[in-house]
Amino acid sequence: MIRPMKILVLNPPFLPRFSRAQRSPAVTKSGTIYFPLWLAYAVGVLEAEGHEVSFIDAPARGWDVAQVTEHARALVPGLVVMDTSTPSLANDLMVAERLKGACPKVFIIAVGTHVSALPGETLEMGPALDAVARREYDYTVRDLAALLAAGGGQPPRPEELAGVEGISWRGPEGVVHNPDRPFIEDLDALPWVSKVYQRHLNIDDYFNPNAIPPMVTLITSRGCPFKCTFCVYPQTFTGRAYRFRGIPDVVAEMAWVQEAFPRVRSIFFEDDTLTADKERCRAFSLAVIKRGLKLAWTANSRVGLDYETMVLMRQAGCRQLCVGFESGDPAVLKTMKKGIGSDTMLRFMADARRAGILIHGCFMLGFPGETKASAKMTVDLALALKPDTVQFYPVMVYPGTEAFAEYERLGWLTAGRWQDWLTAEGLHNCVVRNEALDSAEIVRLCDQARRRFYLRPGYVLYKLTQVAKSPGELKRTVRAGRTFAKHLLRGSRV
Repeated sequence: MIRPMKILVLNPPFLPRFSRAQRSPAVTKSGTIYFPLWLAYAVGVLEAEGHEVSFIDAPARGWDVAQVTEHARALVPGLVVMDTSTPSLANDLMVAERLKGACPKVFIIAVGTHVSALPGETLEMGPALDAVARREYDYTVRDLAALLAAGGGQPPRPEELAGVEGISWRGPEGVVHNPDRPFIEDLDALPWVSKVYQRHLNIDDYFNPNAIPPMVTLITSRGCPFKCTFCVYPQTFTGRAYRFRGIPDVVAEMAWVQEAFPRVRSIFFEDDTLTADKERCRAFSLAVIKRGLKLAWTANSRVGLDYETMVLMRQAGCRQLCVGFESGDPAVLKTMKKGIGSDTMLRFMADARRAGILIHGCFMLGFPGETKASAKMTVDLALALKPDTVQFYPVMVYPGTEAFAEYERLGWLTAGRWQDWLTAEGLHNCVVRNEALDSAEIVRLCDQARRRFYLRPGYVLYKLTQVAKSPGELKRTVRAGRTFAKHLLRGSRV
């Protein structure tokens, strides 16, 4: 039996409503703020081991650095597990320094996609950090906590830290990178994040415009088998191997959410691609139908899903899918290794409409080979597809991805510091150019695309009709549209 210890698991303060837990962290135009899903899994694992965990999501709770520091001073944790992101890294390292100043003996480990991709650089930048966890860290922080607890508050010896898989740490002669920890195969062994939400978080602090609020975020799988060059999670965090939770475990958690959170109206499944295995997707839908669950749900999907599967998903409560169409130019799609074409996209959209599933379409501009002409092809495709909502963004490249390495090799990164990934307001910033377009032009093309899509009279009429038919759609649309509209009309911002 291990000795329990006090642990602070922290989503650090930064900008108000900064959504650090999403794939492309920022303050969003729609007011989106993600549940800290991965931190919540770590909290569940640590609590299952008997540790006393304080879980603070500072951006969602509205806490500043002083509040977090005072909380830590009163708690006196033996371990801090701190999330990070590319654009907030300098801030996060400053928070670590403040925590170390308040609790000099605390061991601080940073987690997240950025530090996983650049562990050595991060440790060199942040002297207050004791270690970095690479890739999935659920069991990494468990083993580290056990080591620290066994030491009774004494600093761990180098030979002890050398035994913790998945960490990089500052040794006597420089940074040491321990062997990678294998990806978790038995996902059913992990505690349910929904129970962590109930104990520690206020679900009203979180919002995703693609799900009817109030909502919670779950996953049914980890990893993604596809090869898109820009996608950060499979390349830095969860890997390419597609690993599943058992369907009975997922459905049981959904049923628990429905009972434990009676106000919750929907679930957002944050799997990279829930629909990648169509046979499993059908089996999951049938299990939800058989259980009689009434919650609506949204998931990330790939183009290519067939109509029959979508019909089953709709019967099981699937209300919307978030789909990466990305580009209307076949050459650009090939560059990003998307593996789909416009004919497949159009067929997919037609099937989704027949099945009654809404589609949020994602498009990116600025890939190698992109020109003004190909950008117009992408906007024309979006208008032909007619999804319910869209996003047009410059390609966002992050350390550890093939796309980042390619832009860096070509000298097309325009940012000089990690914080340049955001504007002064905290919105996404364009940090790339290509052979034909500079950063400002890519932003201008995205602004034009959004206005061309959303300010059409036909789209405005469609939305008015939609919200008139559904009070739930009205609440979601108004909440997302409050901040989005001013950015749409102002332009010149990513």
